[in-house]
Amino acid sequence: MKSMFNLDVVDRKILRILQEQADISHAALAEAVGASPASCWRRIKALDTAGVLGRTVRLVNPQMVGRGLTVFCQVRMKSHDAAARQNFERFVESHEEVLECCSMSGDWDYLLRVVVADVADYERLLMRGILTHEAVAHSSSHFALKSVKYSTAIPV
Repeated sequence: MKSMFNLDVVDRKILRILQEQADISHAALAEAVGASPASCWRRIKALDTAGVLGRTVRLVNPQMVGRGLTVFCQVRMKSHDAAARQNFERFVESHEEVLECCSMSGDWDYLLRVVVADVADYERLLMRGILTHEAVAHSSSHFALKSVKYSTAIPV
């Protein structure tokens, strides 16, 4: 596990703003956090180098691109040996409709967040992919009716 980066008040302000508006100019960011543009740039570079900041992306509205159905799929494995887990994780990584996959404690081994066009689209993934995978014993699917809260911003 990586050690925690020591953040001061200005670093935290920078992180909060960048998480909401990644395309803000250095000048506007510096003004918003009360620092010089050069100082702001150095801080961003240090945060980037330390691994505090990841890649910059633009978030896509799933409904606008025909991916309006979110499904949470719980998966139970037949076996928990390293090879079976690695094989399943490679399978998950190869499917772009699986946005997240978490190894879980409790009754289920994995939790997948899947974004698809519709129920038929999900059924294809489930029946021809997940349930036919050699390492999978069972699955349980939960369809999101609406998103009440969605954020990518980490509290800092």
